[in-house]
Amino acid sequence: MCSGIDPARNAEQLRHYARQASASGATILFTPEMTGLVDRDRNRAAQNIAAEEQDQTLAAACEAAAECGIWISLGSLAIRDYGRERLRNRSFLINARGEIVARYDKMHLFDVDLPTGESWRESSAYEGGVLPMMADSPLGLIGLSICYDIRFPALYQAYSGAGASLLTVPAAFTVPTGKDHWHCLLRARAIENACWVIGAAQCGQHEDGRTTFGHSLVIDPWGNLVLDMKEGIGLGFAEIDLALVDQARGRVPVLAHRKVIHKVNSSS
Repeated sequence: MCSGIDPARNAEQLRHYARQASASGATILFTPEMTGLVDRDRNRAAQNIAAEEQDQTLAAACEAAAECGIWISLGSLAIRDYGRERLRNRSFLINARGEIVARYDKMHLFDVDLPTGESWRESSAYEGGVLPMMADSPLGLIGLSICYDIRFPALYQAYSGAGASLLTVPAAFTVPTGKDHWHCLLRARAIENACWVIGAAQCGQHEDGRTTFGHSLVIDPWGNLVLDMKEGIGLGFAEIDLALVDQARGRVPVLAHRKVIHKVNSSS
């Protein structure tokens, strides 16, 4: 997607994709980070950010899932949490009856100054989550994450160790970091956990002036690139063969050999 500053328009786009995906035989639709709103003007954006019960993109996703009989992994939305000053960057997993079966709040927040002059301070507007979240689905157990989380392998090791077969990484990656790190980070998480990895991504020039990297990816448990949507906007399709998870773990049993490191000795 190339989400804009109007949540109603973004929600309608989501409905369109859900109908199109279902008509083409898809089981689950994956959407990117900030599906409902991409707007760096915080005063303007504040008028369009609501609690879960009032969020029109979430409502559209639940309605579309029930209408189309399709699961939706809603990458993330900016959500108001009653009683808290800062927002949540929250991912939702919605079943084919339109019911929310899992929520995950982005744990790692992107605070950085880039050589391009771009400066990002997610923590000034958002409160980080404290717990991973995994849920069952037609594609097995799915471990939820969001964008910057991809740089922290322990989260994904926790998911694979708990039985996840698929990891989601919805994103709105900047172009400079995307060019250098997006593909290799997602492939690394797939290989080291022997899991499918799906990274639905924002793409292109947005209404608020920012540009995102795109390249929505599907990567198999051996690290092979199954789908790369490059700079395209729209739907991409991939078949998820869960037998490949067991095959990868049988060839290189990383989960069985994994050690949890609690302390590092030093000779100094």
